Amino acid sequence: MSPRDVVVLGYGMAGARLADEIRRRDPEAERVRLTVIGDETHHAYNRVLLSAVVAGNMRAESVRLHDEHWADAHRVRMRLGVAASRIDRAARKVVLSDGTRVGYDSLVLATGSRPWLPPVEGLTADGHPAEGVVPFRTLDDCERILASAEVGAPVAVLGGGLLGLEAARGLAGRGNLVTVVHPMGHVMERQLDAAAGGVLAGALAKAGIDFRLGRTAARYVPGDGLKLDDGSHVEADLVVVSAGVRAQTSLAVEAGLTVDGGVVVDDALRTSDGRVFAIGDCAQHEGTVSGLVKPAWDQAQVLADLLTGSDTAARYRGAPAVTRLKAKGIDLAALGEAHVEPDDADAEVVCLRDAARDRYAKLVLRGNRVTGAIVLGLPDAAATITQLYDTNGPAPSDRLALLLGRALPLGAPDAASPADLPASAVVCRCNSVSKGTLVDAWRAGSSTVDELASVTRAGTGCGGCADTVRGISEWLASTS
Repeated sequence: MSPRDVVVLGYGMAGARLADEIRRRDPEAERVRLTVIGDETHHAYNRVLLSAVVAGNMRAESVRLHDEHWADAHRVRMRLGVAASRIDRAARKVVLSDGTRVGYDSLVLATGSRPWLPPVEGLTADGHPAEGVVPFRTLDDCERILASAEVGAPVAVLGGGLLGLEAARGLAGRGNLVTVVHPMGHVMERQLDAAAGGVLAGALAKAGIDFRLGRTAARYVPGDGLKLDDGSHVEADLVVVSAGVRAQTSLAVEAGLTVDGGVVVDDALRTSDGRVFAIGDCAQHEGTVSGLVKPAWDQAQVLADLLTGSDTAARYRGAPAVTRLKAKGIDLAALGEAHVEPDDADAEVVCLRDAARDRYAKLVLRGNRVTGAIVLGLPDAAATITQLYDTNGPAPSDRLALLLGRALPLGAPDAASPADLPASAVVCRCNSVSKGTLVDAWRAGSSTVDELASVTRAGTGCGGCADTVRGISEWLASTS
């Protein structure tokens, strides 16, 4: 039987992972002829680590997911720097921006999301960001930010969400005078309560970041800065916009697929057309929070099983949300239901606030199981609580000890004692890598952190498990 033609529109983190997973199952292209279309000129890169590029802690080359030889080595037809302009579902072809047409048996939309620019006077010109305005979304955006933000120059960041704070911390680390303008009363309001947001803003203020909360930009003047809705002024040579994203659904809408915020998919990641699938930020699946790495990569695994015939019963059931802020000097994890109504009698809520030391912890339990948490400045507690959340294991009776990181349940990760970590414990949530997988890879010859990451992918997602992977590697080396 001849191989099926699978075309992936989008070469971001979701599209690249799907291509990896397909070739992992079908290395000789016997079942799937794979074509990947990417509108950026770069090979795939880890978008999660872009704040480290802005901060100068990582080079652009260091965040690549694939090198320039990857496609040829893995029998993938790659088209970079060209966009899809139309989907012809009747003919099962994709029309590209250069006029070429690519046929498919199965089509995958992995088009991701685009940055949203708020309707601020002067912020855009002819539908594009005005001079001195840069969205924070792509590797090219990082290059523009670094080229525009001279060391010591004032910079305004529009948006106090996850990416906005990461950009702000990176720029402050380079010596820029950073002001974050955010319309809500506290930062990261989707993930944090007001108390946690206050402690986080206080910790970032110590890094030299100023905050204008509950304020919106009313007007932008290039070379001068922002006028806010209360009449105040924020000096800025550069405005970095991180005010949210919108799913890239225009192709799907024009093709007549069902769209509701994102492209609607079922548990098999199918759209309303059974030959067309969608994954990542552009897809809308019940029970999935967009914008996170793990859901997109879990979806890629399921869809690779289906497209290669490796597991025709594979289904995506959603993924628990765990958000980590990747900013120098800040250790923050937010997971599950962090917002609980005061009159919710079924929820047990335990809080610890230590603003002087930039620490905050909130634990939400139901039936002695962790259903939500916010953990700031307490990395040991974050590791333990995250595993309890992942495994749905019973929480220790001493809640305060748990919040302080002093109560380790059976099998909880302990970076200081890797020997006590069971083989089944998940070390890297993004890639579902267990300690046992790392040990097996080390015994097979992967003796460095970089080699372990290459073989298992541990640490190549959000980067939050890097210290644990390093600790396991050092422990293995010391016991050999």
